[in-house]
Amino acid sequence: MSVTAVSAKPPRAAQKGQQTKAVIVDAALALAAQIGLEGLSIGAVAEITKMSKSGVFAHFGSREELQISVVREYHARFEQEVFFPALEAPRGLPRLRAMFANWMKRTSAEIDSGCIYISGASEFDDRPGPVRDALVESVSIWQAAVLRAIVQAKSEGHLRADADERQLAFEIHGLILALHYEARFLQVPGSIARANIGFDNILARAATPDAPPAAAKPAARRLKTVR
Repeated sequence: MSVTAVSAKPPRAAQKGQQTKAVIVDAALALAAQIGLEGLSIGAVAEITKMSKSGVFAHFGSREELQISVVREYHARFEQEVFFPALEAPRGLPRLRAMFANWMKRTSAEIDSGCIYISGASEFDDRPGPVRDALVESVSIWQAAVLRAIVQAKSEGHLRADADERQLAFEIHGLILALHYEARFLQVPGSIARANIGFDNILARAATPDAPPAAAKPAARRLKTVR
């Protein structure tokens, strides 16, 4: 056997290991969306992936590391679906509106499955440790992105100079939390439309006369209900 052939084996083995780990994380994320991060276990994930417990354990080493990997994967997908596409919009209100529209699109899809950020906050709000730290870091990164978009909207002259950026970010985040509660828990029809109207109302209070108008929304979207 040649030296080249011998040296080529570790990279292939590592690649296969990463692929297997990705499959496990994907399955664990789907499970956590249904039962929460606290419900995750090496055994449960092994069962749905048709792997042995030792096989799953070999990739993570602990249940806690599995939970952290799920949080990081959720965050990566959130960025790909919500944050990065919004960067294609012009700075200012167009970008902030794009971020919220993408956020709403993902939230609407999660009404039946659940949001890791929200369920995780409920499970780990008073439990210090690496899993809570991973959740806090992910949510903080997103909140900082929303705040940055609001600050940019002020610098572009789309929001009044006296507008409180943190208050706006707080209220926008509150809309998403209220939507999950109303739509997922209470199953109130029309919650999605009310969240969109709430966002428009928040911006209307702070917008300047020179602010670019929002794109017209299809009538079907305005009338959309939760169920």
